[in-house]
Amino acid sequence: MTRSPFETLSVEVHGLGLHVRQRHAEGAPAVVFLHGWLDHGHGFDALAEHLPDTWRLVVFDFRGMGRSAWLPRPGHYQLGDCLVDLEAVLRATGLAQAHLVGHSLGGIIATMYAAARPEHVRSLSLIESLGPTGGPPENALPRLRGFLEDLEREPNRKRYPSVEAAAARLRENNPGLPEAAALHLARHGTEPLSEGDGGGVAFTFDPTHRRRFAQGYDDAQWLAVSSGVRCPVQLVLGSTGHRMEEARAEARLAALRLARPPLVIPGGHHVHLEQPEAVARALVDFITP
Repeated sequence: MTRSPFETLSVEVHGLGLHVRQRHAEGAPAVVFLHGWLDHGHGFDALAEHLPDTWRLVVFDFRGMGRSAWLPRPGHYQLGDCLVDLEAVLRATGLAQAHLVGHSLGGIIATMYAAARPEHVRSLSLIESLGPTGGPPENALPRLRGFLEDLEREPNRKRYPSVEAAAARLRENNPGLPEAAALHLARHGTEPLSEGDGGGVAFTFDPTHRRRFAQGYDDAQWLAVSSGVRCPVQLVLGSTGHRMEEARAEARLAALRLARPPLVIPGGHHVHLEQPEAVARALVDFITP
C-alpha cells in the first residue's frame, strides 16, 4: 500500500528555523511525534508506515537536533526550550488539539506540555519515558556546578569516515538497535563535512546539547507536574529498555493515572524502531475512539 507522502514545512520560533514534516494535513485524528535526545523526527518513519493513512501526522526536530537550526554561539539549551518548540509547531500547523506521542526526552516534553496546556492535548502516548532522573533536591547544587563547569568545555563535534561508521557508533551505544534502523537514523541524522574539516560525516545535532542543564526536576517536582496531566495516558516500554527504581517508577505511574497498564513489547529503549508494527498497533488501539 502506497502511503501519502510527507510534506516539509519550516517553522520559525524566536529566529530559529525548525524542521517540520506533515502527512495528510486534512486528516484526523491529529498526532504529533516528539523524538528523543540527540535523535530526530525520522526515527518515527518506520512507525508511520504502520499507522492509518487517514491520520494527520506531524513530526518535527527540536532545536539543535536533526535538521532544525542550532542556537548561535555562545548559547546553551534548557529543557523548557523544547516546550517552546512544540507550542510553535502546534500554532504553525493550526492544531488547537492533538494527540502527543513522545519517546524518551520527547515523552518528558509531552508530559510537561500536557500538564501545562491540558486544553490542547487529547491523549499522551509515552514510549520508554517516565520522566527525568533528577533525583532528590540535594542534586540541585551539583547540577548548577556541573552546568558552569561545562561552559568551560568547547563543544566537540565528532567526525566519522562514513554514514555506516556513524551507524555503527549508534549501535555501540544501543546494541539492541537493528542495523537497518541504525543506518536509517544515521542517514537522516548526519551531514557531510568539508575536506577542510577532515571530510567524512558528523551528526547534525549541536554538540552543545551534551552540556548539563542548569535546572532540572527533582522527584517531588516531577510528581507535581505529572499529576497535572488530565488526558488519557498510555506507557509503552521495551522489555530490555531503560528502567528506574521500582518505588520511583510506581510513584510516577500513580501520578499519571494510566488509562491501562503499561504495555511491554520485546525490544530496547528504541522499541518503536525495533518493533514499529507492534508500537503502531498500540497507538491505533489507544487513539482510535
